[in-house]
Amino acid sequence: MDILRFITAGSVDDGKSTLIGRLLYDSKSILVDQLEALEKQSKNKNADGIDLAILTDGLRAEREQGITIDVAYRYFSTPKRKFIIADAPGHVQYTRNMITGASNSQLIIILIDARQGVIEQTKRHSIIASLLKMKHVVVAVNKMDLVDYSEEVFNNIKKDYATAAESLGLKNVSYFPISAFNGDNIVERSEKMSWFKEEPLLSFLENVEVSDDVDYGSSRFQVQYVIRPQTEELHDYRGYAGQVISGTYKKGDRITILPENIETTISKVETGGAEVEEVFALQPAVLHLEDDIDVSRGDFFVKTDNQLKVENEFEALVCWLDKRELNEGNKYFIQHKSRLMKTIVKEIEYKIDVNTLQQIPAKDSVKLNEIVKVRLKTASTLVFDSFEKNSATGSAILVDETSNSTVGAVMLL
Repeated sequence: MDILRFITAGSVDDGKSTLIGRLLYDSKSILVDQLEALEKQSKNKNADGIDLAILTDGLRAEREQGITIDVAYRYFSTPKRKFIIADAPGHVQYTRNMITGASNSQLIIILIDARQGVIEQTKRHSIIASLLKMKHVVVAVNKMDLVDYSEEVFNNIKKDYATAAESLGLKNVSYFPISAFNGDNIVERSEKMSWFKEEPLLSFLENVEVSDDVDYGSSRFQVQYVIRPQTEELHDYRGYAGQVISGTYKKGDRITILPENIETTISKVETGGAEVEEVFALQPAVLHLEDDIDVSRGDFFVKTDNQLKVENEFEALVCWLDKRELNEGNKYFIQHKSRLMKTIVKEIEYKIDVNTLQQIPAKDSVKLNEIVKVRLKTASTLVFDSFEKNSATGSAILVDETSNSTVGAVMLL
């Protein structure tokens, strides 16, 4: 059974937490004791006598204010698929939380209040989805019960959003009229919206095809651990363990080890403690080499005819996550999968207006939640793809040297 990771986004009070609560409740993913506690804490009760938003709003301040502050992760499953949901905040000042939650998601559900239509925050989250190259976008027009389940209202919102989606290059956009509070078109097709002929939302999430999103063409493998037991029975054993990021690897493949640019051949492939013919994207694996080469944690194995970039100065988009401002000349650590190295901000080229995607001159320092294009220089060479080509090898984080906290989400260009 495969896993679908998705994130919900939208403006304040669009019903993101209620939608997730409805999915958990209707899929019978809530324990009896959780349900009892839910009934006691509920203030805004629906027909079932509970406030479903409380299921994801875990912080006390969130329950008291009726808002989502931090990204909350919830898990549930149906007979067809397992799900990991990220509930992102709707407030403008928590945009950074939405970006971190979306960076590991395969699909985004953007909620729109049927009474409000497409608003500024809708466009902001859609722009972030386009920056993150989200391959699947679901537009859930919520609170249809408050507009008398009007087909005309739904179609007008669909038309407005389609215009914005086209300008942003968003593809595979699907639309659903729903009422998360009442459960309309969530798990079962709603009789109150008989004009909507498509499947309900959960059925779509169960069946949406995301396996095609995995890159099987560009082979990428990064060493996480060198296995060298040096026991009597495994005296000469030397394997390089990690996850196949993309592509495939098999015995006899000619590869190049980066950043040292050394060519060799794979002599054996293992996964799950057994030798196999081939390993594929997202599988953990241990690769063996024909030649004795000095290989360290963080080195990349790539097919010789399909190389990555190997540079120590490059451009990147950075979403700034820290209250302390970003300035030219600042020094940080950059964490790129299992490699950590020092870096300096050589130049801040421009800021990106998250409302319009326009480029703004970077006249002053970069503040919390702002997105900027920068030029970084690292102490040693970085091995990477562009984020657009391969998001796994094209993403990184900036880490503060003193506090060790994450201060920037990086998309390499």
